Amino acid sequence: MLKKLCPLVLALLLILSACGGQESAGAPADDTGLSVVATTYPVYLLADAVIGEEAGVNLALMIDQSISCLHDYTLSVENMRLLDGADAVLLSGAGLEDFLDDALAAAGDLVQVDCSQGVDLLPSQEDPGESDPHYWMDPARACQMVENLAQGLSQLLPESADAFAANAQAAQDAILDAYAQEQDALAELSCRELITFHDGFSYFAEAFDLTILRAIEEESGSEASAQEVSQILQEVESHSLPAIFTEKNGSDSTAQVIQRESGVAIYQLDLLMSGDKNTDGLAAYIAGMDANVAVIQEACA
Repeated sequence: MLKKLCPLVLALLLILSACGGQESAGAPADDTGLSVVATTYPVYLLADAVIGEEAGVNLALMIDQSISCLHDYTLSVENMRLLDGADAVLLSGAGLEDFLDDALAAAGDLVQVDCSQGVDLLPSQEDPGESDPHYWMDPARACQMVENLAQGLSQLLPESADAFAANAQAAQDAILDAYAQEQDALAELSCRELITFHDGFSYFAEAFDLTILRAIEEESGSEASAQEVSQILQEVESHSLPAIFTEKNGSDSTAQVIQRESGVAIYQLDLLMSGDKNTDGLAAYIAGMDANVAVIQEACA
């Protein structure tokens, strides 16, 4: 638990409790059993698949909002409340949750499960020396994520280890079956080159034998320069690109400029950073990947 929270945060927590503050997203309705917090939506979906119907595990989602990236995310009081009542936190890892560093350092006996353990990580295109944390966008790497979740949850609840292992195997089988169909769907594309307005699709591209010509990490208020726009227009023309791709929760300002100048179509891809938490996690993950494949198929056929 967070035993070293600063006095200000503790005071805020007490005020919220006294006022009957609303429960954090996905927070358990009671404090019985094992309470685990998934930091992000992809972790939540795959943890839900591993937990299944196993009794005694309460799974909550920390970041439950439409969001494209966590570069500037600030830990909220609601987030702190959720962590304070948890037995374990399930992390995507690979540097994605840097905003949690101080809280986790002060977390005392809060167990941490890092889903990125053993995953072959790609280098970040934006931060030299860092890893790209969006590895769940590759179904094969997502299967390693599932394995890590099963092992971490089994250590927390050894009596349910067999159930977690069985659920994990079923989830991995389903993900890989869907992956094979997704690969088949993209096998005959006429164009396999992409320009994306987010830097999070490298794993997706590698998984489906696509090439990202340029990934523009654009946030509202930080649009591409005139020189970058000119370079993008040249690439669209030289590669005869039929489409460019934004992230569904990200900025599309520069993409709109490129469309006006070149007539190229704009399509949206989904990093699966947000969505309905009141759904079957495995089905939601596979549906999200299927939807991205369908977008590529339509845009690049």
